[in-house]
Amino acid sequence: MMLTIAAMPSQIDLYQQMNALSARMVEAARANDWEQLIDLERDVAALRDTLMAEDGNDTLAPGEIEEKRRLIQNILQDDAEVRRHTEPWMEQVRRFLGGDVRKRQVDQAYGITR
Repeated sequence: MMLTIAAMPSQIDLYQQMNALSARMVEAARANDWEQLIDLERDVAALRDTLMAEDGNDTLAPGEIEEKRRLIQNILQDDAEVRRHTEPWMEQVRRFLGGDVRKRQVDQAYGITR
């Protein structure tokens, strides 16, 4: 019986996976599916960590360099789109939590207990 060792994904493979996940993140953000968005972000972070752990010695052909550049641009555009959907929600959460803190401080200052 012969064992085969699975090849490590190339840089391009990893960027393609990140690109696909970032497109799914946009859809999750548009749908306000925060749990799915968080899960996808974790997957993207794991791929990013894998890329960062590589020694960077992959020699890319000119076509691969262009493909990598295109994939990174897509990922960045998707990230901007996700932020466009999440930042207003995050601001509401900050205001809600900040208002709650201020309310408790005022209540404490006036000795109000609830």
